Amino acid sequence: MNTGSDEPGEVAVTSDETGPDGKPDEASEAGAGGPSGADGGGLGSKAPEFVKARRMLHLSWQVGVFVVGLAVVVAGVIMLPLPGPGWVVIFGGMAIWATEFVWAQLVLRWTKRKVTEAAQKALDPRVRRRNITLTAIGLVIVAVLVGIYVSKFGVVMPWKIKDQ
Repeated sequence: MNTGSDEPGEVAVTSDETGPDGKPDEASEAGAGGPSGADGGGLGSKAPEFVKARRMLHLSWQVGVFVVGLAVVVAGVIMLPLPGPGWVVIFGGMAIWATEFVWAQLVLRWTKRKVTEAAQKALDPRVRRRNITLTAIGLVIVAVLVGIYVSKFGVVMPWKIKDQ
């Protein structure tokens, strides 16, 4: 598991320091990829301070978060072919991981950005008109093919075929 540092005694945490004017320090903003309030907070562990203060407790905390997140993600993967909200559960597991791991926070930020872009693109009137047109053309093609099949072979269901 990656704690965000290659040094054995360091742990990745967000900086809550403010500058002399009361605004967040620019050095901490650069490390978080922008202002910490603009996109959901900075990167790093969201563990309580008393947990982050003790190395072994923090490592245990990370293992626990990883195991719980893994269980939720695996449950979501199982739900993909079965009835259930598979993708929602998978992203829920990623959100659990994002409370502790920077890589999961970055994946969730990327996913949110892509979903927002797709939603905005889908609401574009030209794209909607194109999608409706393509859907109508596809339905006409399917209807023609079904009509050709029925006119050629009739309506005989495969489970009602008499002795061959």
